[in-house]
Amino acid sequence: MAYWMGAILLAAIWGSLWLRMRSYRAKSSDQFDPITTPLSMAVQELVATSGGIYLAIIALTSFLKLDMPEKISLYEVTVDPLALGAITLALAQPLAVTVGKKLIGR
Repeated sequence: MAYWMGAILLAAIWGSLWLRMRSYRAKSSDQFDPITTPLSMAVQELVATSGGIYLAIIALTSFLKLDMPEKISLYEVTVDPLALGAITLALAQPLAVTVGKKLIGR
């Protein structure tokens, strides 16, 4: 069962990075800096977005004085629930933007 969760997580990461790369390619011209690639920008944005979400969740739980478990176990893997929530929201963000644009028609 843990293998399926790992496969789903890898597929979600791949899909999120693919959508971000596609977005960067559509926005930019044909010229790229030798160091900056669509993949590196997508990974950078994913890490920055999930880090910002994580800090916001930490600030919110601290401000509201909520008791959150430090670790949760999913099958054989132990993770921080706030970090898992942050990375999940960051992975879902490009999909939500794509669906939103399709619904609005832009």
